[in-house]
Amino acid sequence: MKTVSLTTKAGNVEGVCDARFAGVLDAFAQNFESRGEVGASCAITLEGKPVVDLWGGKKAPGGEPWDKDTISIIFSSTKGAMCLCAHMLADRGRLDLNAPIAKYWPEFAQNGKEAATVQMTLDHSVGVPHVRDVPRPGAFNDYDHMIDVVAKEPAFWTPGTRNGYHAVTMSWTVGELVHRAAKKRMGKFFQDEVAKPLGLEFWIGLPEEQERRVAPMLPAAPTAESMESRFFVKAMGDTNSASHFFLRDFMAFNANSREGHAAEIGAANGITNARNLAGMYAPLANGGTLNGVRLVGPDTLARMGRVAVATHEDATLVIPSRFALGYMKSMDNRHLPGLDAASCLISEAAFGHVGAGGSFGFADPECKMSFGYTMNQMGLGLLLNERGQSLVDETYKALGYRSNAGGAWAM
Repeated sequence: MKTVSLTTKAGNVEGVCDARFAGVLDAFAQNFESRGEVGASCAITLEGKPVVDLWGGKKAPGGEPWDKDTISIIFSSTKGAMCLCAHMLADRGRLDLNAPIAKYWPEFAQNGKEAATVQMTLDHSVGVPHVRDVPRPGAFNDYDHMIDVVAKEPAFWTPGTRNGYHAVTMSWTVGELVHRAAKKRMGKFFQDEVAKPLGLEFWIGLPEEQERRVAPMLPAAPTAESMESRFFVKAMGDTNSASHFFLRDFMAFNANSREGHAAEIGAANGITNARNLAGMYAPLANGGTLNGVRLVGPDTLARMGRVAVATHEDATLVIPSRFALGYMKSMDNRHLPGLDAASCLISEAAFGHVGAGGSFGFADPECKMSFGYTMNQMGLGLLLNERGQSLVDETYKALGYRSNAGGAWAM
């Protein structure tokens, strides 16, 4: 691999890059030159081996350089890690995805949720995309409190009859099922069973000694166009909608606080960088096992990557969406009016998760590739913005994929 050291107007870009992926390096540098990137990292593995590991820019405008070990919050990209824990337990026979949630968590079976199944927590159909009452300050950082609130929340719809993105509550619907099945909290299970065996620096509940490495998140400034998107019109115009509660809850969470980093919020507060995000997905791109570390078997892996739900209008995001069990699939909404950065174009075999502002991690078993992208300057839109999508596009081009015109990258 070639050592990279180049200068952009937003700061230096460092790392290593296989010559085959020169287009990814060019796109990464261009993000700093013309697309508003402040600090970021991008990493790719192929057949389990690193082929791209880049970082650059600043931890904050005019601040310290974003270096090899800088980490940042990845928001909903964390869901890929949390849901992996659930699938690992299912693979081991300790969590039955078809069983009623009440089998593991009897307190959840109330207020219209009595017949809800474990699988419904993973495919966003369980019917508690948010909680209706305004959370008290710091509520999301209090795991036990939120478990109680979510268990008591009346269903927004009959579980299993439709799907709507569970942006934050998935932390507790999936997280508590992992807790009960594993007999340990999900953040610890992830550390013990995924991060440590794979040698990953990736936390859901950041230790205080790692705080010095964290780059603060920089919010995106709304534009007139973004405020006219379907999602914002729904969120601002219907105060009883799941869209409204999503926006409310996102604005209530302090992503730059020590308390927000230390908490276990499995849908939203994972902290890592691209190298380790791609590293988590690398075994899933290679049959479920890598370097002697087995995460899941082939049957579970096939289930993880299969489309579980698809809809013309997600009840929360107000866009057509496609999900596997806990993971996003390729979503192509480029042709629809009134949308802002509402697509995520990968191959049909790939699965992963986007985070607010544009971070992204995924596995592609078809080409044995895993990908990670993290950043501190958030972008607008619900899914991938131009910065992240350009890196994904160049990755697939390097691997010989022909086009994404059909809605997913294809050979």
